[in-house]
Amino acid sequence: MLQVNTILGARTDPGLHERLHRLEHRHAVEVVTIALGDLDRRRLLARTEKGEEIAIALPRDQKLFDGAVLMMEDARAIVVRAGEQRWLRLSPASSRAALELGYHAGNLHWRVRFDGNDLLVSLDGPAKNYAARIEPLIKGGHVSMSETTE
Repeated sequence: MLQVNTILGARTDPGLHERLHRLEHRHAVEVVTIALGDLDRRRLLARTEKGEEIAIALPRDQKLFDGAVLMMEDARAIVVRAGEQRWLRLSPASSRAALELGYHAGNLHWRVRFDGNDLLVSLDGPAKNYAARIEPLIKGGHVSMSETTE
């Protein structure tokens, strides 16, 4: 298992970009896809597209990002690709429902963003687990939901 303890830089950094470009021509750049929700983590296990397992343990001052170069050798490199984020779109039917939905989302510490009157919740697991937490709002017709990716 490969141990990664630091980020070398971004794939767009001038010094790294040239080396990566040469390695790409030799098909020697491996990609490790990390879910968007996991980019904030400092420690995790991942697997490259070629199947190599990587143990990532970063210092507190570093954070994973799309294009992060984790390893660079003469013969190969490993670069992070951010995976697709899944969202649960919650559409309140009234301002009262919106207020109650916001209350629950805050108490549950959900990562959210707003899209007009809708609340988008970042999914780290099955949508049904999130829906179960606000089931009375959904069953009562106060909030409708749908799953989306962006």
